[in-house]
Amino acid sequence: MKASITALFSSLFITFSPALTAAEYYKCVTDKGTVFSQFPCGNRATKHRITVTDPDIQAPDNYVKQLNELEREQIIKRLEAEIRSQKHRLDILSRERDRAQYQQEQRLNRILSDSQSKQISKDIQKQLNSINKQYQRDVKKANKKLTDLEKKLARYN
Repeated sequence: MKASITALFSSLFITFSPALTAAEYYKCVTDKGTVFSQFPCGNRATKHRITVTDPDIQAPDNYVKQLNELEREQIIKRLEAEIRSQKHRLDILSRERDRAQYQQEQRLNRILSDSQSKQISKDIQKQLNSINKQYQRDVKKANKKLTDLEKKLARYN
């Protein structure tokens, strides 16, 4: 069986010109065993592809330049991913601030008396100011990092 497989593969390679770098064959598993063919040998035939490379192909002379270009592309991709991450972080900060403000404002709706409402209103205002200050600090920090990343990316583009 192995001899027939070897013969099939060698016949496939002989029939194709040296310029062609790929050959296709079909594999069928039947009651009699596994069959390999250049043509589909049944309904359950699986198509396979053999790719051949030319051993005489030489490596490029300027491989350092290509490696530097690949490294540059990787740096750019990494910086772009980090920029997307920072923008996503800004969106999350904004949602968290909005959620915290909403929760503080909802406290007023649960109050029964006016005197408690005034007292809670002052407390809520303090909490909202605190939330906004923290949000502004976080946004400023994230924007600074985003600006730095965009400057780095601009150097590579």
